[in-house]
Amino acid sequence: MEHIRHLAEQLLSTVQDAGRLEMQIYEQDFSVEQKSDNSPVTEADRLAEAVILETLARISPDIPVIAEEAASEGNIPETGDRFFLVDPLDGTREFIKKSHEFTVNIALVDKGQPVFGIVYAPAIKKLYLTLGPDKAMSTRLDPFEPVKTLDELDLKSISTRTPASKGLVVVASKSHMTDETRDFIKKSKVSELHSIGSSLKFCLLACGDADLYPRFGPTMEWDTAAGHAILKAAGGEVVTIDGLPLRYGKKDRKYLNPFFIGWARNPLSSSPY
Repeated sequence: MEHIRHLAEQLLSTVQDAGRLEMQIYEQDFSVEQKSDNSPVTEADRLAEAVILETLARISPDIPVIAEEAASEGNIPETGDRFFLVDPLDGTREFIKKSHEFTVNIALVDKGQPVFGIVYAPAIKKLYLTLGPDKAMSTRLDPFEPVKTLDELDLKSISTRTPASKGLVVVASKSHMTDETRDFIKKSKVSELHSIGSSLKFCLLACGDADLYPRFGPTMEWDTAAGHAILKAAGGEVVTIDGLPLRYGKKDRKYLNPFFIGWARNPLSSSPY
């Protein structure tokens, strides 16, 4: 647990720096380019990734890093059991729309599972992170206020909840809703449905504000690993539609995730799939 806290301490100023860069660009006019997969990318994505990669190379030079923008250009290192996954700006489409629902994401994977995650939403000044296998935390963090250590933050423990009898609170993608996702939701007992961008969906489950996150659409490992780590540390789980834990390091799939379901507490056996 100490090495996880130490990692969080080392990355605190880095995610804040990345978030501050993003906010500076967010508040201006900026150009948008299209990558080879037709997804958008901005200067904020690239600059934030450079900040994160510089820190990881310094603090953990022996652990490979798979980062979204580098990967999109074909720069994917060979990995073993341990590697970092980085999405410097998750929710680029929301960022472009001037929505606040975008995040900085860093995760450490060990033997196929995310064992550390940090998610920073600079526009709403929220930080989520893990400090151990069963220790998920959240706090306020302004990208423009200098903070150097975790001890300077008002960290609060977060945990998932048992769903209310009236039905599930479901969160789903704002920019990537699919017919399969809608069909799954229709077969569940749902009291509320919220469309939200980025890895904040995992964080809402982790904080006990939602119960279910179905994703029947394409995601990459760097999109999900940090949020997955936080949800798992808070008492939840992410599973495939076959009921297996969502795993990482899927080189044969080019790090593409299968469809998955994020649960606050419920096992997959209670779902219609």
